[in-house]
Amino acid sequence: MKKIALKKGKENFLERKHPWIFSGAIQTATDAIEDGELVELTDFKGNFCAVGFFQPGSIAVRILTFQNRPIDQTFWDERIKKAIALRRELGLMSKENNICRLVHGEGDELTGLIVDFYNGVAIIQAHAVGMYDYREAISSALQKVMGTHLKAIYSKSAETLPERVDAKDEYLFGECETPHIAKEYGHAFSIDWTSGQKTGFFIDQRENRALLGSFSKGKKVLNTFCYSGGFSIYALANEAKEVHSIDSSAKAIELVDKNVELLDFEGTHHSIVADAVKYMNNLEDKFDVIVLDPPAFAKHKNKRHQAIKAYTRLNANAIRQVNPGGTIFTFSCSQVVDPYQFEKAVINAAIKEGRTVQILYHLHQPADHPVSAFHPEGEYLKGLILKVT
Repeated sequence: MKKIALKKGKENFLERKHPWIFSGAIQTATDAIEDGELVELTDFKGNFCAVGFFQPGSIAVRILTFQNRPIDQTFWDERIKKAIALRRELGLMSKENNICRLVHGEGDELTGLIVDFYNGVAIIQAHAVGMYDYREAISSALQKVMGTHLKAIYSKSAETLPERVDAKDEYLFGECETPHIAKEYGHAFSIDWTSGQKTGFFIDQRENRALLGSFSKGKKVLNTFCYSGGFSIYALANEAKEVHSIDSSAKAIELVDKNVELLDFEGTHHSIVADAVKYMNNLEDKFDVIVLDPPAFAKHKNKRHQAIKAYTRLNANAIRQVNPGGTIFTFSCSQVVDPYQFEKAVINAAIKEGRTVQILYHLHQPADHPVSAFHPEGEYLKGLILKVT
């Protein structure tokens, strides 16, 4: 294992147990180290500090362990077992709730790795080359820990790794036809991990979808950026009078329609293929409940200011167009926009529209998307429930 030394005085990064080491903290020349290669991290005197993956770029080392131990099958078995034990403790992976996140990157001490579970099928998604290189070991650990509860494992990292990496999307264990039916709080969803966004579903909104249901009875609901219609299904299941689902992707709207077909409901549902931002700009209709769940408006700090302006405009449109006494569920998944900045954007939108807005709830990602105390960047999902008069 090649060694990478930190510059003198940079050991404090390790004292904080943060799993990322940035390139500016490194003393050793790294030209001869491959992307994804395991390295031993030392202080400037050569003393052992950690083991992790090297990668070219701003984040130079992703730390796997602060212990001097081999990264072998036992390591993967232990980490996967610990992660899955937490999900079982949370009451997930049951008959009525068999959609959950099994591994959430740094939150489960597996930096750059996502594993989602859909009714017997695990989807592995690597966000670091080193993790992708260990996909077979991860697959073996999942099989060992989950046993007969696991029917198939699919590796889907082609879209999350650099183009220079020849990452192939494929089954590592078993096979399963898509779309595949799985349940969240008893609601059936049609999941397509092969051609759908992310791993096939936005699991991180589970608790927020359930909360929306309690606001929906007898209401007219607008679900923007709806993807496969998660919020729409909860609204209809909780006796919403009318639900409009909007997404720019025709393929996403096809998934919405399939999910609506799986539901027994008495309300009215409308599927709309349209750019949600433009649609909100020209909206003439009024709604009792509006859901704003856009994709990340900024992935880098140099785009943060533009993102905040975009959140302000979008929320201003919703605040203007919701009925008096109406409710808005508004979210940001832009990691570079912190909760304070997002809330300030919403407040500025309320000021701009001259309406009274109350914040009822602050919303977050669920417990199967844990945040390491040493990696606060892992708390990416921010949301507010607004009451508008």
